[in-house]
Amino acid sequence: MNVLIVLLMVLGIAVPAQARKVSVGIPVVDVSQSALYVARDRGYYQKEGLEVDLVLMRGGVANQALITGNVDFTTVPTAALQAGLQGAPVKVLLSSFHKPMFWLYSRPAIRTPKDLAGKKVAVSSLGAAGDSALREWLRKNGMDENREVAILAIGTTATRLASLSSGVVDAAMMTFPHNITAAEQGFRELVSFIASDIIQLQGAIVTRDALLQSDPSLAEKFLRATIRGLIYYSTNRSSAVPILARNAKSSEELAGKVYDLVKPALTPDGILSDDLQRRVMAPLLDRLGRKDAAIGRFFDFAIARKINAELKTEGWKP
Repeated sequence: MNVLIVLLMVLGIAVPAQARKVSVGIPVVDVSQSALYVARDRGYYQKEGLEVDLVLMRGGVANQALITGNVDFTTVPTAALQAGLQGAPVKVLLSSFHKPMFWLYSRPAIRTPKDLAGKKVAVSSLGAAGDSALREWLRKNGMDENREVAILAIGTTATRLASLSSGVVDAAMMTFPHNITAAEQGFRELVSFIASDIIQLQGAIVTRDALLQSDPSLAEKFLRATIRGLIYYSTNRSSAVPILARNAKSSEELAGKVYDLVKPALTPDGILSDDLQRRVMAPLLDRLGRKDAAIGRFFDFAIARKINAELKTEGWKP
């Protein structure tokens, strides 16, 4: 054993334990990951003895990495729930936001959902969160998304905006900051999904059943820090905006606009009611032609409830 460590122990001085490395697959670097940014920047993960690495990867890749054990957690709930319906042993443990943070922008001549008939609409990839939200919205407006509209997988939000600007597509699903740019360029905001009645998870924490069984303490430590980050983000705008700007590599002015736009979509304690859980699953079940599924198979908020109760008992304030 290192002589210095032995000496510190003899003198009764605490020796910091080596941090546990935790990998988290994230699909984007944007506001949906805010709880994680805050938890990392404010030292909440460090306090739990964790060294958290946010690994940028596409949603489907992140989900597969989770299932195979190459990452410990992901923030790609839509892909995870779709895989769960196919039998994958994964669960959603927490959700930072419960509304789709997307905006559908179109050419000015398109004014209603029906005007999209025969038109091309860009999404990031088929089956992704934006694609799912778009299809649900089209169905709610009486349209057949498979026959009446051509939904194209175009890639990043920047590429989708470029495709809209060049006329390759007639409308495109936008996220930050390109929704703001699209408005500035004169495109029409056909729908704000945050203001819609569609329920969809963003910035949710997902893990595999095996990790919950083999290392529940890791899940609890990671969730405790993340929940602290979520509470801090939701209650401290002036301090949260600079953290968001720094991590998303944007100006504080833009980060402030983003913060205000998404505030209504926040899930204050990260826990979904049974009704919201069912509403999350309903469109995914519809796409598979299934009528019902036990929500307990896909969600587990027991740890989040325990942590929230403990923080309230302690009187913890960020």
